[in-house]
Amino acid sequence: MKKFTTVSRLVVYRTNAAAVRQPVGVLAQNRQGVYFQYDADYLATQQSLAPFTLKFDASVQLAPKRPHHGLHGLFADSLPDGWGMLLMDRVFRQSGVLPQQLTAMDRLAYIHDRAMGALSFEPNLADMAPDTQHHLDLFALGQSAQAVFAGQSDQVLGQLAVAGSSGGARPKALIYRCPTQLDLISTQAHPDWQPWLVKFTATQLPLGHEEGRCEAAYLQMAAQAGIDVPVWELIDAANSSRIGQINQTWLALKRFDRAAGGGRVHMQSAGALLDADFRQPSLDYEDLIKAGSLLCRQPAVGAQIFRRAMFNLFACNQDDHSKNWAFLCDDQGQWSLAPHYDVTFSPLPHGEHMTAFGGFGQKPPLKTIQKLAAHANLSWPQAQQVIAEVVEAAQHWQTVAPTVGVSTVTIQMIQQTLDRVAAENAALYRG
Repeated sequence: MKKFTTVSRLVVYRTNAAAVRQPVGVLAQNRQGVYFQYDADYLATQQSLAPFTLKFDASVQLAPKRPHHGLHGLFADSLPDGWGMLLMDRVFRQSGVLPQQLTAMDRLAYIHDRAMGALSFEPNLADMAPDTQHHLDLFALGQSAQAVFAGQSDQVLGQLAVAGSSGGARPKALIYRCPTQLDLISTQAHPDWQPWLVKFTATQLPLGHEEGRCEAAYLQMAAQAGIDVPVWELIDAANSSRIGQINQTWLALKRFDRAAGGGRVHMQSAGALLDADFRQPSLDYEDLIKAGSLLCRQPAVGAQIFRRAMFNLFACNQDDHSKNWAFLCDDQGQWSLAPHYDVTFSPLPHGEHMTAFGGFGQKPPLKTIQKLAAHANLSWPQAQQVIAEVVEAAQHWQTVAPTVGVSTVTIQMIQQTLDRVAAENAALYRG
C-alpha cells in the first residue's frame, strides 16, 4: 500500500454571502482526539457557528468521541455519508490508500471546499481525485454514478468523486449548471452558473427510477401545505442517447446554501447542532421545536416545525432523521429554518419515524400532539387548522403524482399507505 501520512492540523475557513473567505479557527488531532480553537480575529468580528455545542471563546475544545466520528458536530456536517463516503473510499483505494488508514481529519482535508454550507478546510487533499476536466456532460456523470451504485464499476470518474460530497446514501452530485446549455456542468463555481444538487435514480432504489418523480410530487404537496421547499425541476434523462434505459427522470434541487457570485451560507443540521446521531432515532420534535425557537429567536419557527412534523406524519415521510433538518445562518448571525428537503414517501421498518412525536415513533396520541402544539406556541384551534391544511395537501397525492409522471401502480401503492396513516391518526384532525 502507498505510504500515507495523516493530517494532524487543519485550518477552518468560512466563506460569507459576499464570497469573502475568513479563517474561523484551527482543528488539531493527537491520540486523545480532535481539538478546536477559534481564531482570535473571528471571535472579535463574527458570531458563534455552533451555539449549543461549542463555547464561543478562545479555549481549546475537545470533540466528543460520539456521535460524529470523533469530530465536533459543526465540522462533521461537512463530511458526506453513504454515497459520498463510498466515492471517497474508492478514490483513496485507487491511490493505494486503504479507507482504514483515514481519519476524519483526512476526510475533511479531502472535502476541502466542496462541503454543503460555508466551511472549507486546508490543507487540501482533493487533488487525489483524478479530476482532469472542469466541464462535463450531466448525463455522462449520471451514467457513471449509476454504474458505481449498481456495483458495475470499481473505477470512480474524477468529476463524480469531486461532485459526490453531499449527504445521503443515494447517488447524487453537487454541480454548477451552465445557464445556456443545461446539460453542461462543472464541479467548480463559474460566474452566472447556478449551483444545484442532482439526485440520480437507480433500479436498486426502493422506488426505482420513479424516486425523483415521487419526491417532486411530495415537494408540491408540501408547498400546498404551506411549507417552504427548495426550488426544483425534473430532468428528463430518457431523451439522452447516452442513457440506455427508458423512463429515467432525475430531480434537481437548487442549493440554498449558496449565494450569488460564489457566496456561501452557513448551514448546520439539527444532528450537528444538538449532537444527535442521524443513523438512529435520537431526536424528538419537542426538542427540535425548542432548539429552533431558541436558535432563531423567532416564535414562528416552532410553528413551522410543527407544520412540517404533521406533514411528515400524514405523508409517511418517516426518514425524518436529524440530518434532514437544517438551519441557515446569515452574515449577521441571524439563524433561520432551512427549506424542507429530502421530503418524500419513505416508510421505515415497523412504521416508526426517526424523529419521535413526544416519545412516540408512530400513531401519536391526541394529548401528545396537543402538548407538541403548545411547545410550538400554537393554541389547539390553531394547531387543528395546521393539521387540516396538511391532511388536505396529503390527500392531493393522486392528483399531483400523475402531473410528474408517477406510474399508476406506484400511485396506488403509496395511496394505500397514506389512507392507512390517515385512518390511524384520524383523532388528530377529527377531534
